Amino acid sequence: MIRRRDLYWLFVIILIVAGAIWVVTSPRFPIRLGLDLQGGLQVLLEADVAEDVEVTAEAMDTARQIIDRRVNAIGVTEPLVQVEGARRILIELPGIEDPQEALSLIQETALLEFVDTGDQALPAGMCIRTDLNEGQPSRCEQEAVDGGTTTEPPTFTTVLTGAGLREATVNTDRLGQYHVSFTLTDEGGQIFGAHTAANQGKHLTIVLDKEVISSPVISAVIEEQGTITGNFTLAEAQQLATQLRFGSLPVPLRIESTRQVGATLGEQSIEASIRAGIIGVIVVLLFMLIYYRLPGVLADTALIIYVLLSFAVFMLLGVTLTLPAITGFLLSTGMAVDANVLVFERIKEEMRKGAHLEDALETGFSRAWNSIRDSNVATLVICAILWAFGRNFGASAVEGFAVTLAIGVFISMFTAILVTRTLVRVILGRAAGRLQERKGLMGI
Repeated sequence: MIRRRDLYWLFVIILIVAGAIWVVTSPRFPIRLGLDLQGGLQVLLEADVAEDVEVTAEAMDTARQIIDRRVNAIGVTEPLVQVEGARRILIELPGIEDPQEALSLIQETALLEFVDTGDQALPAGMCIRTDLNEGQPSRCEQEAVDGGTTTEPPTFTTVLTGAGLREATVNTDRLGQYHVSFTLTDEGGQIFGAHTAANQGKHLTIVLDKEVISSPVISAVIEEQGTITGNFTLAEAQQLATQLRFGSLPVPLRIESTRQVGATLGEQSIEASIRAGIIGVIVVLLFMLIYYRLPGVLADTALIIYVLLSFAVFMLLGVTLTLPAITGFLLSTGMAVDANVLVFERIKEEMRKGAHLEDALETGFSRAWNSIRDSNVATLVICAILWAFGRNFGASAVEGFAVTLAIGVFISMFTAILVTRTLVRVILGRAAGRLQERKGLMGI
């Protein structure tokens, strides 16, 4: 007898499968391939400071994390961003559509500085130097040289960098002019408060990447909050606030080199890998069909649904498929098959003891659930550890493996327990009387 609850879940499963088919076939959700499968852009950054200026490992690691967030913000998933040596950062951007956009975002280091210019009010757009990178040409200085201007820019002392900022948002004043409001960290507030208290009436120039934004007069002691003004348009204010929210780099960086990277596997290797994966899935489907007979047909159906849902989720989330990521997916596929094996073996055990098919079905699922749950939870814990390792140490291959494996585990639990159980109840439960005497169809 078919329960109404099972028909309800069957309807939900059909809707989910239909949605997955739409996602997989829709051009709005393309499959993202990693650097090893489709090539991309490789960028090498170097600290833009004088050789005698110390660059700490903590500062470089902070810069790495900031850049990682920035390249992800332009739709580049699973980039490789890692520190090389003491003063360099290597970035690999797989399959980006606009390399210039990525270079522009990386080059815009958003090094915000509050510079002590004393009695001098500097005009907006002026290029200056600071003691953070004295002797090193800044970007705006290089642009001036390229335009034929060779005037040596003045050098000033930096009071505080953007690393002392906690938050930045866009606001408007009573006249409708846009400005960026910022909140200081505790340490930044102490430095800022001491300087503004001792330099009332002096100019504290706000500089972004060595280019003057505004040069206001200090009229109050600022310890917690302040504003950046500069006749911004809404788009300019939003861009500045976004750059600052992603994190101002603790050290300025310049692009040392760039190069296009070809796919390391090549088209033939990719085709061979796909062919091997298809063969492997077909072998598994045949094994389940031959060994478990009718339940095997239902397990194969659930496995096909699993593959479909997995790719739909990958495409919706924009997961970048690299070889490690594909390995994680294939491993979770094996776990999905293993869950079905546990369930069907439990069912066969109950039927060999003489239990009725309907009772054997319920008992098999309930007894197999504990083993399935424990193994999958253990796998998810390992995935979390691997993801944290890859995220914190720039090992994007490990991170990608952990992400696809975790997604696959969640979907395999859904298909093995809910999909397989619903199909078994609806199809096998309906024919329980006839199958009770024809145990060969149950693989017994």
